[in-house]
Amino acid sequence: MKQEELKFEAEVSRLLDIVAHSLYSEKEIFLRELVSNASDACDRLRYAALTQPDLLADDSGFSIRLKTDPAARTLTIVDNGIGMNRQDLIDNLGTIARSGTAAFVEQLESKAEGANLIGQFGVGFYSAYMVAQKVEVSTRKAGEAEGWRWASDGQGAFTIAEDPEAPARGTRIVLHLREGDEEYLDAMRIRQVVSTYSDHIAVPVVLESRKEDEPDETLNAASALWTRPKSEITEEQYKEFYHHVGHTFDEPWLRLHFKAEGMLEYTGLLFIPSSKPFDLFHPDRKTGIKLYVKRVFITDDCSELVPSYLRFLRGIVDTEDLPLNISRELLQNNPRLAKIRTALSKRVLSELKKKAEKAPEDYVKFWEAFGPVLKEGLYEDSNQRDTLLSLARFRSTAKEQGAGDDLVSLADYVARMKPGQEAIYTITGDNPEVLAKSPQLEGFAAKGIEVLLLSDPVDDFWLTSVPDYEGKPFKSVTRGAADLEKVAKAESDKDSEGEETAKEASPALDALIAFVKLTLKDQVKDVRVSARLTSSPVCLVADEGDLDMHLERLLKQQRQLDQSSARILEINPDHGLITALAGQIGQEGAGGVVEDAAWLLLDQARIIEGEALPDPAAFSRRLSALVEKGLMSGS
Repeated sequence: MKQEELKFEAEVSRLLDIVAHSLYSEKEIFLRELVSNASDACDRLRYAALTQPDLLADDSGFSIRLKTDPAARTLTIVDNGIGMNRQDLIDNLGTIARSGTAAFVEQLESKAEGANLIGQFGVGFYSAYMVAQKVEVSTRKAGEAEGWRWASDGQGAFTIAEDPEAPARGTRIVLHLREGDEEYLDAMRIRQVVSTYSDHIAVPVVLESRKEDEPDETLNAASALWTRPKSEITEEQYKEFYHHVGHTFDEPWLRLHFKAEGMLEYTGLLFIPSSKPFDLFHPDRKTGIKLYVKRVFITDDCSELVPSYLRFLRGIVDTEDLPLNISRELLQNNPRLAKIRTALSKRVLSELKKKAEKAPEDYVKFWEAFGPVLKEGLYEDSNQRDTLLSLARFRSTAKEQGAGDDLVSLADYVARMKPGQEAIYTITGDNPEVLAKSPQLEGFAAKGIEVLLLSDPVDDFWLTSVPDYEGKPFKSVTRGAADLEKVAKAESDKDSEGEETAKEASPALDALIAFVKLTLKDQVKDVRVSARLTSSPVCLVADEGDLDMHLERLLKQQRQLDQSSARILEINPDHGLITALAGQIGQEGAGGVVEDAAWLLLDQARIIEGEALPDPAAFSRRLSALVEKGLMSGS
């Protein structure tokens, strides 16, 4: 086959340009990434050989070898792992096959913290172009006859051709170093980089001697880090293992290193990142925990190890209680793995609870990154629901009322509940700042009742499956009656009938309500006096048995709901606009004005809720007519 020239996909070309222009503050990270990839290739072949032992042929010992050539200005990294064929080279080195790639690269181009962002994405091979003006990859996939050569200067294209000189198995990467990066040809510098970043690699990393009379040198301990006693592992080694296993560049927020013994034996070394991966919510996202059996790599996509609401975890689990040749199908229905999953979930949540109690400010950083994911467990995992509720943090109106921090727990909320308050009040929407200004909150704010401001999409769904917290039911302030009179009555410790209850309607107000109902007809379910409004003239609320308004909008956006339910229009009898309209009822010639006003009030309530107006032209016509009439009457 002749040499082919192929183009990088657009996102790869843009990414390479960013990398080449000093994306990383420390260039030496390129060697860590290439050694880490080589280690993964060896792990994958070791696993494949469990069912196809002939893939190893007569070479069952794995190693990663480094070779320098100062005269040619090349650094070579060779592994005898799984190797690649032609299609693998295109898929792995010419394409970033992940959803959201374009958006991610745009984020990279617009922000200074590129190293952290690219670590979230995991594109370590391309870091080679920080130090190399050209990269050549020669490889042969285990069990296949053809070898292949891939080469590129990172300028937009790459070539592929058959390579009879490829390794018998595995991959050889040759970096042609740029001027100024000669330090990576120095044995002492390479020794220092490998010792710092790759000592935990379980495969020997060997530096080949350039002199015939000197032996090659193994640069790392070459033993699985998680099998070593914790007292022998430094913080730096833990950190670099996290970078290796998570293919990331941030600092771990929390580490769990443990060994379970008894009915099930397994070792875990798990990390919680300090920053969330950019694709945390993508549906095709893989889990971040590798499964080993007796220190043999099995898979890095074992969704059965932890529930999806803990998918931000990184690390490994190594067990003695599964067969080495376990299949993907057996993993999905294995009772031992299910027990490990339950135990891991409890352990992680227990550690989070300790962190929340002992270091609340630090815990807030975790919650801001991963709280929306953890809340998924509230409706997915009923067994852990109580623990998850205790871990949950929310923004609330307490801060606006001068009584709370940015985030509050449900325990904080319950401790601040007013005498006579029976429910935990919530409001859901897209933005907590906007929610805090909702007219439905006015009556609650006036009586100092705290309301949770829930702005994550998952909030609408877990609220439908979680009935209460410590016997206190969750109640939306945008659905049903406000029930504020109970709190007012308890606080005053006397019968305040006619004072704090919903305003009693006057005959004129009754007439206005009847007129508005007749005008709007089936556009609203009802029109009534509001107990929750204090400064706004109107608002919309859902009836007690209907869907919450924000949840209904979400379901319609996802095409899971065809039509909306009619809402209740609440009016504030003390608002000047309402009293003026009530005074117009019965006056000669006022019917058309009040009719237009009724529709404007409904549209105003819709706008406040963030809903699209069904007839913007009619809204504009009515508004113009009303303003014109007001201006003319005042002139």
